[in-house]
Amino acid sequence: MKVLSFGSLNIDKVYTVSHFIRPGETMAAVTLEEFCGGKGLNQSIALAKAGAEVWHAGCVGEQDGGMLIEALRAAHVDVSLVQRLPCPTGHAMIQVNEEGQNCILLYGGANQCITRAQINQTLDCFDPGDFLILQNEINELDYLITSASRRGLKIVLNPSPMTEALRKLPLQLVDYFVLNEIEAKDICGTELPEEEYPNQLQKMYPQAKIVLTLGEKGSIYQDGALRLAQQAVRVEAVDTTAAGDTFTGYLIAGIAAGATAKQALRTATCAAAIAVGRKGAAPSIPIKQEVAAFEQETFQ
Repeated sequence: MKVLSFGSLNIDKVYTVSHFIRPGETMAAVTLEEFCGGKGLNQSIALAKAGAEVWHAGCVGEQDGGMLIEALRAAHVDVSLVQRLPCPTGHAMIQVNEEGQNCILLYGGANQCITRAQINQTLDCFDPGDFLILQNEINELDYLITSASRRGLKIVLNPSPMTEALRKLPLQLVDYFVLNEIEAKDICGTELPEEEYPNQLQKMYPQAKIVLTLGEKGSIYQDGALRLAQQAVRVEAVDTTAAGDTFTGYLIAGIAAGATAKQALRTATCAAAIAVGRKGAAPSIPIKQEVAAFEQETFQ
């Protein structure tokens, strides 16, 4: 079973700061580091490090996108479906404060230059039952979801960053939602107790499996009558930038490989716990063997 991650490729500029900058404030950053990132790239690398056979599709700039393609290749992601265009690569400006929390400013660049022809050519390479992983950092999501559903792919949506336009997508075609409580609230259109969001989302999209991440409170998986709760693993947070992407990649890799939802959820939780203890996005994602050792030590 193949996995297609059709998503963003960004250059991340990470600024360590004492606090998040306020309106009108000028502040010196403590450090500046540059990493490969983008939710699409992060999830592709997490999928590959978790053992999935994964292809990445998307766009980068001709002049500045080489480092991103090489990062994917180094993680054993197939990059034959990535296009290089005469425009800037997408990038992100990320502030990381003393508590390890982050805030992110995105510029779409080449990520917003996806064409329907590219989508058609890409989907021609996949078969019914293969997985398609999507986020909300590229254009043409409506066409991509509709086309993939028509071809019988299993669609996984991480609705981040959340926008009003995302709510208008054909979400009834999504097979898996992997989202946090803020994204769940926005899709539901109402504020509920955290544990009620999976129920509400399941009522709205009964065909879908819901995975709600709750940070230090863990996560919830719901598929019809099946509801699983997974506690978080307590670690000291250094940088949470790629925690959600690591979780998503390991979760879907596990499910695609035939793991039970309970097992995939636990492994994804351990992978995310390792990632938050490291700086950067893609560089913080652990390999499968490291996660297995951590999981055995944590849950023995």
